[in-house]
Amino acid sequence: MTDAIDGLKMRERNGAGDAAARPSAYAPQSAQPPQQPELHPSLEQPDALRALFPVLAQTINGAPLAYLDNAATTQVPLPVLDAIRAFEEHDRANIHRGVHTLSQRATDIFEAARSALKRFIHAGAQHELVFTSGTTESLNLVAHGLSDSADAPALLRPGDEIVVSIFEHHANLVPWQQAARRSGARLRLLLPDAQGRLRPNDLAGLLTPRTRVFALTACANATGYRPPYEALLSMAADAGALTVLDAAQTVAHGGFDLSALPCDFVAFSGHKMYGPMGIGVLAGRRDALQRLAPLRFGGDMVQWVTADTAVFAELPARLEGGTPNVGGAVGMAAAARFIEALGRDRLEAHEAGLRTRAVEGLSRIAGVRVIAADSAPTAIASFTVDGVHPHDLGTLLDEQGIAVRTGHHCAQPLLDHLGCGPTTRASFAMYNTADEVDRLLAGVARAVKILR
Repeated sequence: MTDAIDGLKMRERNGAGDAAARPSAYAPQSAQPPQQPELHPSLEQPDALRALFPVLAQTINGAPLAYLDNAATTQVPLPVLDAIRAFEEHDRANIHRGVHTLSQRATDIFEAARSALKRFIHAGAQHELVFTSGTTESLNLVAHGLSDSADAPALLRPGDEIVVSIFEHHANLVPWQQAARRSGARLRLLLPDAQGRLRPNDLAGLLTPRTRVFALTACANATGYRPPYEALLSMAADAGALTVLDAAQTVAHGGFDLSALPCDFVAFSGHKMYGPMGIGVLAGRRDALQRLAPLRFGGDMVQWVTADTAVFAELPARLEGGTPNVGGAVGMAAAARFIEALGRDRLEAHEAGLRTRAVEGLSRIAGVRVIAADSAPTAIASFTVDGVHPHDLGTLLDEQGIAVRTGHHCAQPLLDHLGCGPTTRASFAMYNTADEVDRLLAGVARAVKILR
């Protein structure tokens, strides 16, 4: 008994979450039932693929659901739901500090999910992965962590500069506004050229010896524009800036290789990659993550505590204060495996084909303007209709069972800059079909006749 208690104390002091740090007596096998044969999704069998997503098998206002709001949230397939349910039914317990069997199993499962997601984004040996509640918390963690002081001086100070593109979701703009105010740094915006594209030469004109941070999206959620983020990140890194990439709209739509990018921090969410809500990732270079002041203080992020001071744990525990969303991590890892089974290159081509079909069809409807119509195909088509408010258009489409997103898409500065105001956005996923795109086109044409 004494040995067991001593082992637990050692693990608490070290903030241990690694199976290797536990006594072998605390590494029991999971009691989960035998796994069912894996379901292998295939784009070549769309009906079978769609059958794995229960939510799609419903009607809305008497019409089959055409779910085209995937840039906001994707749907969840059965293998992901099964993985979450198996954890909740057989292994649910709090992790890292328990000596009982379920706690040890839950710890193993949680850390296995971390490893699976590191493989999914091709994180290298120099990288670490931190679980958060989503992209928004991940980006706030970086912005706050660089402008606040905890156990080391803040990186951002008066006179420093932060460069952010205008294509950003509010979650990659507002935190930097606040960081600038908190630290006295200056926020500078990277604007597009006359063709609506970000150019390396324009970024070069903004970078100075005082540039500390460059934050950029890998795909604009409001328009579908994909900036040349590889070249822009490289230029900022060469200038000595820390680089931050919002990959929420890209990580589930094709290959993503963190080890090949000059990227210090990358953020993405589970619910945009066929996983559960309330779980996300902040990954990046270990030395860069180590510079962040923690956002949450409390359990599991400390090495030891006295009445008046604390020493923080090593990464990743240092940035994961509180009870984590273990079931969410399980589901996110299962979603990554589901995407990989489908084939990421084939998925990207499928979605790009749907987007091209939508853009070509929308462009033939009088009064419709597609935003970033000629950009590299992604999974997003955003458009306006002369004389028609997007909310009215979205309501009429919903009456036909077609779900789209309307409004500013949390990117109001961008849409104001483009002079288009709120838009209607259709966004595509693995389970969408050409027939659904054609329903969208027919629905828009019908709505235009009604609303004008």
